[in-house]
Amino acid sequence: MRSLRTTALTAVAASTLAATLTGVTLAGTSSPAEAATAPDLSVTNVTVHLQKLQDIATANGGNRATGRPGYKASLDWVKAKLDAVGYTTAVQSFSTSSGTSYNLVADWPGGDPEHVVMTGAHLDSVSAGAGINDNGTGSAAVLEAALQWAASGNTSRNHLRFAWWGAEEQGLLGSNKYMSLLPTADKDRIDLYMNYDMVGSPNPGYFVYDDNAVGNFARDAMAAYYTSKGIPWEYIDVQGRSDHASFRSYGIATTGMYSGGETIKTSAQASKWGGTAGAAFDACYHRSCDTIANINATALDRNIDMIGHMVWLYADKDFGTTAPPPGGANLLANPGFESGATGWAGTTGAITTSTSRPARTGSWKAWLGGNGTTSTENLSQQVTIPSTASAASLSYWIRTDTAETGTTAYDTMKVQVVSGTTTTTLKTFSNVGTSATYAQFSHSLLAYRGTTITVRFLMNEDSSLQTSFVVDDTAVTTS
Repeated sequence: MRSLRTTALTAVAASTLAATLTGVTLAGTSSPAEAATAPDLSVTNVTVHLQKLQDIATANGGNRATGRPGYKASLDWVKAKLDAVGYTTAVQSFSTSSGTSYNLVADWPGGDPEHVVMTGAHLDSVSAGAGINDNGTGSAAVLEAALQWAASGNTSRNHLRFAWWGAEEQGLLGSNKYMSLLPTADKDRIDLYMNYDMVGSPNPGYFVYDDNAVGNFARDAMAAYYTSKGIPWEYIDVQGRSDHASFRSYGIATTGMYSGGETIKTSAQASKWGGTAGAAFDACYHRSCDTIANINATALDRNIDMIGHMVWLYADKDFGTTAPPPGGANLLANPGFESGATGWAGTTGAITTSTSRPARTGSWKAWLGGNGTTSTENLSQQVTIPSTASAASLSYWIRTDTAETGTTAYDTMKVQVVSGTTTTTLKTFSNVGTSATYAQFSHSLLAYRGTTITVRFLMNEDSSLQTSFVVDDTAVTTS
């Protein structure tokens, strides 16, 4: 964790949180009953990861700092582990005053690309030592969560992305670089970033990030998890101490956990958590003694299970079906097609009650394609986005099936916005990667506030082998 000695701890009694995770839906979360059960992540496996990071540091001058060979060796090792289980990995290089550093970003295939859940940790140490608690613990915990997700066979509602940041200790340089280069549309797709920086401190506390009102739903879910396990916790405003700040500055919801650094544990905290009052949570913070011996195994075990719980929970969080805010009524006429073609222009017969393809709700839906011959079909509706809107979005549910094979997109359906003479394609579906299960997608329309636009679904099918694009329960909402 980046040093900032003026940061204060904010104590909040754990007893103020009465909710537990069983049968409770916290604001902004899906019920745990809806999510795949998170595994008990192996502290043995994580300890093996930490030993590898220690060995890399020992073989490379005693540290894994940015610009030093130990950092690149750490990144290469993590990347190889992820590549071996099927992640799509990307390495992003950037310059620092200490030399070249790197970010590692790993995407798990599948999940709704319009709803991305990111989990991250910084991989670099300071030059004084191996950085095993700061932040080998966070890096190893996130790695184990990613590996166990790959092994689980689960299918996530949302797209899962994991990241290991470079040059955090020099001022969040890696995560800042990633966000500065990420296109605005891709920033908008990130629904949550979770940050884990120092999760095995030798004289531990259990601190939940509380410095982002946008991310309170995830903060509350994390606190509820600790409460359900009988683990007292406190809120902490970590300000700009770690990589969540790079996401928070763009209005992205963030949360995270911290087991304590150079700050002194109070008597009240020692009574609550055990350990030594009047001593630092991590006396080896940013020192050469931050080695494999500088870990509290109990804290590490508890926290890796919490991290697994949060990844599994938000993999299945339904970010697209929360109720619209006040003033957020649906602006589309007949959005679920239950009044037939009322309100919609386009291809006759595309809105149907045919039982060959099911509606998501009700009896009617829009069925584009499925002809197996050269054809073009469309549906559209005009809508005005209020000039006073502070948020605006288009959402819809879609299921697809095809007789095509291979990876060539022969048949497509484009989701478009027509504004004046300009047509913008928000998303393209094709015969590649079809799913007969309905999934929801959403897109920001805020750029069109104060204008009248046409929302259009445009399908093109080639000369043989059908692909069906079935759309239901559309919405344009604003606030």
